[in-house]
Amino acid sequence: MAGLISVHIAMLSGEYPPRWGGMGSVVFHLASHLAKNGHTVTVITRKDSAAIRNPNSIPVIEGVKVMMVPWLKLPMTFTRSYGKNALKALKSLHNIDPVDVVHLHLPMISLTKKQVAKVRREIAPVVSSLHGSWLGERDGMRLAAKYQEAATWKNPNDLAILFSGKWYAGYEGAAARSSDICVANSHATKADFVDRYSLKSEKCEVVHWGVDTRIFRPLNRDLEEEQVAHEKLRVLFDCADEAALSGEPETNTPMILAVGRLVARKGFRTLLRAMPAVLEENPDARLVIVGRGHMKKTLKKQAEKLGVGHAIFIKSSLSFEDLAQLYRTADLVAYPSYYEGQGLIPLEAMASGTPVVTVNHGPLPEMVDDSVGSLFELGDIMGLSRAINLELANPQKRRVKGLAGRDRVMSAFTFDKNAEDFEKIYSSQPSE
Repeated sequence: MAGLISVHIAMLSGEYPPRWGGMGSVVFHLASHLAKNGHTVTVITRKDSAAIRNPNSIPVIEGVKVMMVPWLKLPMTFTRSYGKNALKALKSLHNIDPVDVVHLHLPMISLTKKQVAKVRREIAPVVSSLHGSWLGERDGMRLAAKYQEAATWKNPNDLAILFSGKWYAGYEGAAARSSDICVANSHATKADFVDRYSLKSEKCEVVHWGVDTRIFRPLNRDLEEEQVAHEKLRVLFDCADEAALSGEPETNTPMILAVGRLVARKGFRTLLRAMPAVLEENPDARLVIVGRGHMKKTLKKQAEKLGVGHAIFIKSSLSFEDLAQLYRTADLVAYPSYYEGQGLIPLEAMASGTPVVTVNHGPLPEMVDDSVGSLFELGDIMGLSRAINLELANPQKRRVKGLAGRDRVMSAFTFDKNAEDFEKIYSSQPSE
C-alpha cells in the first residue's frame, strides 16, 4: 500500500458506542481521528439493543460508517457468531465500496486461520490489534483468587473465560499468526502473544492506546461551572474541608478514586483491605469506587466487616462528563488490577492531573512510575496502603506528579499519535 493519501479502513470490533467498553472507546476515537485525517472508516460491530431503540445513541462522525451484525448472546460464544456475520458484512461492503485495509480488534472476534487467509487473499491486508488475551484474563482471575479476590462465580462472563478461555485462545492465536501484522497495546501484551501463541516478535509492533485529553483534563478553578461541580462532588462524598473545596492539595479530607468493572481481577477487595491502614493515618479520607458489575454487595459487606464502611462510596455508573469531573476532583487514583492488556484508567487519571498508585506488574509500569505516582507489588496490601499514605502525606509533591502525568499523556498517549502510528502501519502493508 504505497503511501496513505486516503484509504478505506474496515474495522471489525466487538465493541463500539453505545457499547462503551475499553475497546469500544479506543476504536471510536481511532476511527474518529483517522476520519479527521481524510480516511474513510467502516466499523463492523455487534448489534446493540440500545442503538436499535435509539439510533441517535450511535455517535455521528463524518467519514465513519457503522454496520451492526447479529450475534449469539452467550458468553464467549458470541465471538464466533459475531465473527462469522462480520465477515459476511465485510464481503458485502468490499463489493460495494472496496476496502484497502482490514483492522481486526482481538480477542473479541474469533476467526480461523482459513478465514483470515481468505480476507487477506480476497479483500485486503489484515492488521490485528491485540487488546489482551483470553488466557491472560483467565490467569488474572486465578491470580486474583490466590490473593482472596475470588468472586468469579458471580459473573457469567468470567466463568466462561475461566472454563473456555483455552478453547477460544486458539482462535485469537490463529488470527494473530495469520495477520499481515499485529499491533499490541503494550510490551506486556506483545510478550504474552509471543510466548503463548508462537507469534513472531518481528511481526508485532507496540502502540499504546491514548485517551481523550479534551474530556480528561485537570481542574480549572476559573471555570465557575466546573468549580461548582467540583464542590458538589467533594460534599457528596464527605471530603469537603476548605482546602478540598478550593481544589488545593493540602486537604485533610482526601478523596481516593478507584475506577473499573466490579470483577475479581480488578483488585477492589485488595484495595478495601488496605483502607484500615490508610484511615489510621488519614482518618477523614474517603474512597470512591466507580464501576458496574456483580460485586457491589460483596464489596459493601466487606467494607462494613473491615470497619471502613463509613469511608467507602460505590457508584455503579457515571456519564463520561461526570466521571471526568470526578477524576479531576480526586486527590489520588488507586488501580490495584491483577491483569490488564494495557489499562486505560491510569492514563485517564494522569490526563486529569491526578497521580496514580498502581501495580508494579504487567503493562502498568510502562505508563506509571514514581514521577507521576507510585507502584506497589502485586497483592501486597500493606505495600498498597503505604503507597497511598505516602502520596497523601506529600500534597505539593502530589501536585507536581499530577502535572507531570498530564505532560506524559500529552506527549505519548494521545489519539492523534495513535492515528499517525496506524497510518504508518497501514501504509507499510502489501497491496495488489
